[in-house]
Amino acid sequence: MAMRQGGLLAAVVIVAVAGGAYYGWKTYAGDGLPDNIASGNGRIEAVEIDIAAKGGGRVKEILVGEGDFVTAGQTLAQMDTDQLQAGLRQAEAERRRAEIGVETARSLVAQREAERAAAVATVDQREAQLDAASIKLARAERLIQSNTTSQQAVDDDRANVASAKAALAAAEAQVAASDAAISAAKAQIVNAEAAVDVAAAVIEKVGADIADSVLRAPRDGRIQYRVAQPGEVLAAGGRVLNMVDLADVYMSFFLPTAEVGRIALESEARIVLDAVPNYTIPARVSFVADVAQFTPKTVETDEERQKLMFRVKATIPKELLQKYIHQVKTGLPGVAYVNLDPKAPWPETLTSTLVK
Repeated sequence: MAMRQGGLLAAVVIVAVAGGAYYGWKTYAGDGLPDNIASGNGRIEAVEIDIAAKGGGRVKEILVGEGDFVTAGQTLAQMDTDQLQAGLRQAEAERRRAEIGVETARSLVAQREAERAAAVATVDQREAQLDAASIKLARAERLIQSNTTSQQAVDDDRANVASAKAALAAAEAQVAASDAAISAAKAQIVNAEAAVDVAAAVIEKVGADIADSVLRAPRDGRIQYRVAQPGEVLAAGGRVLNMVDLADVYMSFFLPTAEVGRIALESEARIVLDAVPNYTIPARVSFVADVAQFTPKTVETDEERQKLMFRVKATIPKELLQKYIHQVKTGLPGVAYVNLDPKAPWPETLTSTLVK
């Protein structure tokens, strides 16, 4: 009986110890952290930017190397522009020819207007001649009634009137022809001016292509790697360099539904990198996915693979990045921590080594 009581007591002790160990594990999650702290593995990432050629062509030179820090607007590479320069010269020649065409058309308009003025003067002259011939004919017709002139004279005067009318009609037709010629010449001006505009547009386009052949950094950052080398021929949109924006550095990690539901945007976060475990990097929760997904392949157990996880992004403050810009390295693995209870303090392990 004593042995049975002793065995029962030992069993109770074992259960109590196991229960205490389980409670301790749940409380500190096996890594010394309270259960209000959620964590996930990830890597330091940054926004990547491809520096690409807008138009196809040959890479003339690359002015930066991998790892170089660059500033916004800095020239990174130069595409060959020989063909573009030739096209620009051709377009400029076309514009000069079109401008000459405009001047020629304007001169032609002036010439046609002068011809019209002469035709109008001729009309005035022919009208005066017709008036004189008509008056003479009327006088002759009165005289013939009194037999003081010959019928031949009257016939001659009538012929002169008819001739004057024909001359007037011809002069008026010349005025109409001059008007048509002026309209045609003015249309030539419009066409020539349109040709100038077309040539100017081509020059502007080629100039823009030449400007685009100088590849510049769109923002401050660091060159990550070269994609092409000088002398290579690229298609339109071909990548030359890849750079990272070191003003937007973050770590993406995954948390289960139960934990991610307690996270608010802009919540404080902490990042500890494997390379420098003695330093804790402050961060902010800048993104929480609104669609769940399966856990990443790095999760080992089948049970965990069946859980739906949400992607969370912890972004490092820009001021801190600028302060330690030469120490920022993307791709480094580490752990991100989030405090699920804003009222609860951070553990000492994540505050005493906080980078400032």
